[in-house]
Amino acid sequence: MKKNGKRELFIGITSVAIFIVWTVLVQTVDVQSVGQNGTDVGFATWNARFHDLTGVHMGIYILTDWLGLMPLFVCMIFAGMGFVQLINRRSLFKVDYDIVFLGIYYVVVILCYLLFEMFPINYRPILIYGVMEASYPSSTTLLVLSVMPTLTFQVKRRLKNAVITKRISVLIRIFSWSMVIGRLISGVHWFTDIVGSVMLSVGLFCLYKATVSLRCKKG
Repeated sequence: MKKNGKRELFIGITSVAIFIVWTVLVQTVDVQSVGQNGTDVGFATWNARFHDLTGVHMGIYILTDWLGLMPLFVCMIFAGMGFVQLINRRSLFKVDYDIVFLGIYYVVVILCYLLFEMFPINYRPILIYGVMEASYPSSTTLLVLSVMPTLTFQVKRRLKNAVITKRISVLIRIFSWSMVIGRLISGVHWFTDIVGSVMLSVGLFCLYKATVSLRCKKG
């Protein structure tokens, strides 16, 4: 194993484990009926105070919703790369392994999203166009922090120009954390929703990086 692979594997497993514990805590600590239509919310005192502090800003919500399409565009780019390689090389086993793992990784992220949509932990602090929607973890935050780092990772692997690579990485980092802050202050999520998304995203991404590193070592 490469040293980096070991480190990423440890961080990934630890982050996912912490996310699981956090999810349990969200359902058991200071649970009060402070949500829409009297729905229960964990860490209610803190969540309610933070929500009152930020208020609701639908303009920021709508902006971050539209910008949340960017990670989907990134997924399509890599899906296209993998498809072109598959057609040209005529074998899935000849497609770059990091692209194959990336496809599997994206599927895992989507499954995590669907899981929490099907089994809501809590609901948004406000109605969205009159509808109660699942709130935990923040799906936009999860998508951004799970997908955008893979763009940085792939750029560093495939571009040789260090200056361009660094600039792209900085722009991606600015975009990603601007999205997180935007979702946090828009008032459409509880604070704990954002924290949960960050934990899960870090865990999943580190597991992807670890998988690529370990495969690189074996190759």
